[in-house]
Amino acid sequence: MTTVRTQSQGDDTPSTEDTPSAEDAPTTGKARKSTKARVLDVVRWVAILLVIGFAAKSLASNWDEFWHTLSDVAWQSSALSLVALILSIMVSTWGWQILVDHLGKPIGYARGAQICLVGSLGKYVPGSVWAYLLQMELGRKAGLARARIFTGSLIQLGVGVVSALVVSLLAAPAVFSNSPRAMWLFVLIPVGLALLHPRILTWGTSLVLKILRRPPLAEPLGWGVVLKTFGASMGAWVLQGVHLWLLANSVGAPGFSGLILCVGAMAVAMTVGTFAFILPSGVGVREVAQVAVLTASGLTVGQATAFAVASRVMFTVADLLTAGFAALAAKMTARRTAPVDAV
Repeated sequence: MTTVRTQSQGDDTPSTEDTPSAEDAPTTGKARKSTKARVLDVVRWVAILLVIGFAAKSLASNWDEFWHTLSDVAWQSSALSLVALILSIMVSTWGWQILVDHLGKPIGYARGAQICLVGSLGKYVPGSVWAYLLQMELGRKAGLARARIFTGSLIQLGVGVVSALVVSLLAAPAVFSNSPRAMWLFVLIPVGLALLHPRILTWGTSLVLKILRRPPLAEPLGWGVVLKTFGASMGAWVLQGVHLWLLANSVGAPGFSGLILCVGAMAVAMTVGTFAFILPSGVGVREVAQVAVLTASGLTVGQATAFAVASRVMFTVADLLTAGFAALAAKMTARRTAPVDAV
């Protein structure tokens, strides 16, 4: 059984199951890896190549329509739109790292980004659970307990959903005009905010871990880590909205009001896509939400659909770029620093 330590200072003390094996611990010589370690390395690489393959397939399937759409968009808007997406991913990753650092010895942004971003590519494989599994396995390779990685991702998911519900109010006029039943959002928002109270969030996380036969949190979450994670999620939604607005505004979507709608649209779309876990990266589901809001901002259905598809392709490009840079940065950092004890 895995043990989760949530001390802000001090080391994780995972149980035998998640204790880094000899091949994961730093060595002074050229120690040979065991057969098990070599097999695990091969499995990790196969998994990474598999998710990259699915991401590339998603990219290729929409590439023609993507370029056709961008031909009507100024290159400056397209470039800035991609930059906004990359920034949103970086901000979201920082929020994830804050949580993981709270659960044990700090790992740093470069190391955390490698685990989070490369692992997140698993969302392109049907069944979004693969992203969490890959993150845990990459964390294990880095010497961190799987339970620590899973707990951080679990808390970020909950905080992210609540922040998305709050931001979705920006798109409320468009959402409610197309779907009056969406009024239940007003009920979920105060409930979600109440659940973010550190005591309640700690209790809820421990309950989920107990159901999954994992030990509860050893140290409660504090306001600092919750607010930082919530702020990172809010920042990510805003930047993703800016990304969509830069595309849509190029063909006449209303200025500032269009920006507000786009921010709300991305929060709604990405949240809906998250819970469509059977589909790879919520394919098809989040586009429906985007189109509904974009048409309310003055775009035709054809234009809105084209921008939704273009947004998905740009998300894939941004995911691949950030994951690649994170892996490269972590490797360069590891070469510059001396080996340290496993976390």
